Amino acid sequence: EIGSGLVGSEMCIRDRDTNMGNYFQPEIECASQDQIRAWQDERLVKQVRHVYDNVEMYRKRMDEKGLKPEDIKGVENLHKLPFITKDDLRDEYPYGLLAMPLSDCVRIQSTSGTTGRRVVAFYTQHDIDLWEECCARAIVAAGGTKDDVVHVSYGFGLFTGGAGLNGGSHRLGSLTLPMSSGNTDRQIQFMTDLGSTILCCTPSYAAYLAETIIERGLRDKIKLKAGIFGAEAWTEEMRHDIEKKLGIKAYDIYGLTEISGPGVSFECEEQAGMHVNEDHFIAEVINPVTGEVLPDGEKGELVFTSITKEAFPLLRYRTRDIGILSHKKCSCGRTHVKMTKPLGRSDDMLIIKGVNVFPSQIETVLLNKGYPANYQIIVTRVNNSDNLEVRVEMTPEMFSDSISEISGREKQLVSALKAMLGIYADVKLVAPKTIARSEGKAVRVIDKRNLYQA
Repeated sequence: EIGSGLVGSEMCIRDRDTNMGNYFQPEIECASQDQIRAWQDERLVKQVRHVYDNVEMYRKRMDEKGLKPEDIKGVENLHKLPFITKDDLRDEYPYGLLAMPLSDCVRIQSTSGTTGRRVVAFYTQHDIDLWEECCARAIVAAGGTKDDVVHVSYGFGLFTGGAGLNGGSHRLGSLTLPMSSGNTDRQIQFMTDLGSTILCCTPSYAAYLAETIIERGLRDKIKLKAGIFGAEAWTEEMRHDIEKKLGIKAYDIYGLTEISGPGVSFECEEQAGMHVNEDHFIAEVINPVTGEVLPDGEKGELVFTSITKEAFPLLRYRTRDIGILSHKKCSCGRTHVKMTKPLGRSDDMLIIKGVNVFPSQIETVLLNKGYPANYQIIVTRVNNSDNLEVRVEMTPEMFSDSISEISGREKQLVSALKAMLGIYADVKLVAPKTIARSEGKAVRVIDKRNLYQA
């Protein structure tokens, strides 16, 4: 059975009870590089045979390259396999990439995209069990134990965030509050009344909750010690801002529906990169133009291969996320490769006047200058010329300044953004709470250029 072995319930219970060294499964998380490679080699070989035998698209792609399953003898042959993209998933919607009988599948999850066909991922019960173990590892790495109260404010339903962290908390044995997103009044009521200690949500919603808690004078009523935040890009500056306001340590978690959901990788106490669960996923970084596999330390597009997924296994899936991999020794004791938080996207970065612009660059400037993480980037094109506008909320203290002082602040931001981006941005400071708050993923970019319409 794919993925069976050192992931049984007996070991999970033993690790949960001992919780030694902030590991959920120490035999796996601290395994030697040789052992990790042996797991990957064995599971990759089985997975290639599994998809070749059960998924027509894989079989056709491999046949076109003259590849047979027996040609893949381990990770050293991974580069021979073709890439898979989101377009392939949409083309094969809904059942084209299903690798198990539908009768063996117990759940679907789906992306939150608003254009094109949705991506639907299928799960067997075994897939869900392994996914929840990965999320439990993330919670324990953030200091979680069975004595914690885990407050899950990711969306439930088709979105993977709520289901993944909810299941991981159950697997750990923590009291779990399946709050879902939205209804901020209820969130704060339960957080204070039930003593939530670990918050799981998007970073933008964590920032909003922090702002609301402070405004209501409830900062001393909450017992949070940690937060596990993912599903959207956020900067170190935003992390520090959330940590300061909520009095917590904020940890990153990474995942995507196509691969399983949150828990593909997670941060440890170092807070300097996320450990990839290499017993389930093989990570690569490639040149997004040529497809060449890049060595450790070089920035490129992240590619993941699922080696234990049964129902919806993807080989060499191009995430379009930009990142860096590192095998440097980590002080936490985990031996699995670390990836940076996504440094941007290879496909939806903004190209303005020929310059590559990532929203994270703009956010860094704003937070360094003391502005809250409430902003919008608006791109327009007039007479074939791109215009970049950045609308930024002021703090209440800034808003009380004179018009001339506000104008001076705008000019300072224009200069700082020019230094960061290399292009001019029109900055407009707006009153507090002018920009709509998000209870899910924040809408940071409004591109009105319609560049990709036929």
